[in-house]
Formats: sequence, C-alpha cells, structure tokens
Amino acid sequence: MRERRRVVVTGMGVLSPNANSVKEFSDAIFSGKSGIGLITRFDPSGLKIKIAAEVKNFKPDEYMPIAVVRKTDRFAQFGLATAKMAIADARLSAETNGLSEAAVVIGSGLGGQNFHEEMIHAFIAAGASGVAASSVPRITPNAVSAYIAIQNKIKGSNQVISTACSSSAQAIGEAFHKIRNKVVDLAVTGGVEAAVSIVNVAFYQAMMVLGTSVTGNIEDASRPFDATRNGFVIGEGAACLILEELHHALERNAPIHAEIVGFGSNCGAYHMVAPDPTGEDAKEAMSAALQDASLRPEDVDYISTHGTSTKLNDVVETRAIKALLGERAHHVPASSIKSMIGHTIGASGAIQAVASCLVLENDCMPPTIHLNNPDPECDLDYVPNKSRNVPVSVVLSNSFGFGSNNAVLVFKRFSNKQ
Repeated sequence: MRERRRVVVTGMGVLSPNANSVKEFSDAIFSGKSGIGLITRFDPSGLKIKIAAEVKNFKPDEYMPIAVVRKTDRFAQFGLATAKMAIADARLSAETNGLSEAAVVIGSGLGGQNFHEEMIHAFIAAGASGVAASSVPRITPNAVSAYIAIQNKIKGSNQVISTACSSSAQAIGEAFHKIRNKVVDLAVTGGVEAAVSIVNVAFYQAMMVLGTSVTGNIEDASRPFDATRNGFVIGEGAACLILEELHHALERNAPIHAEIVGFGSNCGAYHMVAPDPTGEDAKEAMSAALQDASLRPEDVDYISTHGTSTKLNDVVETRAIKALLGERAHHVPASSIKSMIGHTIGASGAIQAVASCLVLENDCMPPTIHLNNPDPECDLDYVPNKSRNVPVSVVLSNSFGFGSNNAVLVFKRFSNKQ
C-alpha cells in the first residue's frame, strides 16, 4: 500500500463572537463564555429576531493595510485577519519555508453578503450610478482566498469551497488530502462568514430556524440538545489553520498543535434544508473519516458536534452518533460550542477545528452551556454547563450543511511515533 504522508496543524488563528485570538478563544470555550447578545451591527427593530452572535471590537486595520480594508467586505477581512494570526503562529513568512508555494483553501457559505446588500440598497436609491466599481471583487466568495494569497505572496492553488454549513470542514479536508497526497507541503485553510446582516437575518427568520430565549436571558437562545431549544443563533467569525507535512514542519522546528488524520464527506441526497431523519448519511460520513484515519469508532475520545440547537438537527446527530458508536455512545463525551458562539454557518467547521486542537492540547472538553432540560431523544453525554478535564487522544469534529452535505474531520494528539 502506498505510504501516506502525515499532516500536522502548525498554526491557528480565530475570530469568534466570544474571542479575538486563539488564547482568548481557549479561555472562553473552557470557561463557558457566551458571545451571544442583541444585534448591534444594524437596527433590528423591523425584525422579530433581534439576537445574534457578533464578532466584537474587530479592527481590520490592525491586520491589513487601510487600502485593503477599504476595498474588502467584512468576510474577507475576517479571513485576512485569521490567516495572519495562523501564519504568525506557525512562524512562517512570505519569503521562507515554502509558504509561497502553499495551497489556500477556504470555506464560505455566503461570501460578501454585507457589501452585496449595501449595493442593492444603493442601486434602489440612486440607480446604477450608486453602485461601486469594486462591487464584484468585494462580493465574490473567492475574494477571501485571493486576498490571503495576495497579501502573503502565496502562489499555489487557490480556491473557496461553498457547501453551506459544512464549507470550512470540507475546505480543511480537501487541504489535508492535498498535503497527504503530495500535491503540496503546506496549506492555509479554514473558513469565514459575516452572516449578521439585516437581509440575511430576515432570510433565516423567514425559514423559522432562528432561536429565542425562553427565560429572558438572551444568551440562552442557543441551547443545543435542550428540550426547550427552538432554533439556532446566527453568528459570524472565522478561523484559519496552517496544515503542514510532518517532516516539513519538523525540519523547520515548527510548533505542532495536533495531527489531522482523517476526513470523510458525503451528500445524503435527502433534502435541501432538512437532514435525513435516520441520520444514516451523517453516520456514514463519520465512519468514512475514521476509516480514512485508520481508526475505529472505539478510538474516539470526544466529539465536537455540529449541535445547532434546532429541533431536528440535534436529534438526528444523536441518532447518527449512536449508530456509529453503538453501546459505547453514552460513554463518549460530545458537546457543542455553538451554545457559546451561535452558528457561524460556513465558518463553523473551521472554528470547531481550532477548538478540537485546543481540546487535545489542554485535555479539556468545552461544555454545552444552557443545557438544563435535556431532550429525552438527545440522551448522550453532552458535557452540560461545565468543562471537563479528561485525557483526550482522538477528536471527531462534525459539520453538516444544507443540501445534505456532511463533512467530518478527525484530529489526534501529536506523537512523533508512527
């Protein structure tokens, strides 16, 4: 059998509703800090839903030249910022260590939604003369990967993957396979989304998938696996990871956060919005990821769930985990960071990937906060309300998206022994 190259995570960057750096994010998810609150990015008075998970105190000019800030949408700015963090964390530069030949693979479900809406309003108000000449390159989804390449002089393959809520997990998986299969030695990968815009919130509100509080505490509007859950909280954010072939990383004495060992993806071909209620496709994606990692279900120590806080998704994911793990399902902790950061759509898989690496580095599992009334159909160990310090060697990270798209990543504690 052909020897497969090992791939490690050497750099990470994150912007989330509860943190603006990896260190802040680590502290936040293990302490159960919520980033959910009232919408401040626009006046939500015309909407029924006034709750979101916004990135706070983000100053794009701290990460890129002001000329770039002026010609990019918020989603691309998130990507540039987290890529800069990850590249610095990995101790890379444009001139050294092969970064210039790296692949850039980023996931985004919506692209430049904010500027798109702004230009539609401008067109309605002033006609064609009100539309900016820079509109197309601002709203196109590949603006984020292109600007990451341009700002960092990266000349390898460059792409954006869009599979709704599984976009960034799919992107990371594709980047992982590029390295393992000897296409490149290095990849900048992850996901971005700036989904908190007035029209976009109206879109999701019309679908009746957005959650509200039942206690008066705005933060508990996202309560995955709880019997009272009634939808997800729309969020925004980004995460980038540097993936690197092991020997390439060792030769330059790079920091190693974790090893990525498996990726599985499929399409359940069931429905554009609703998951297959049997959970069979989700279970098969998890099985494929473990097979790709040459691991068995009994090797899994922790699952970072998709866990959106919607009625159907949480039940279906529970069924899928039970089908995968059998009798052991009730003994494998699984939690949802969406209870703290809401649903960041195309960025969610990448943010979960950073969280998965932090779990392995800290031997600590983040809680599912606001889980006070467990749904009888969601009867697994969802680490309710308080983080748990337990040795962890293998993490399974789930991302499921509209269109029956499923993407699952497997991370492992790094050891220099095969």
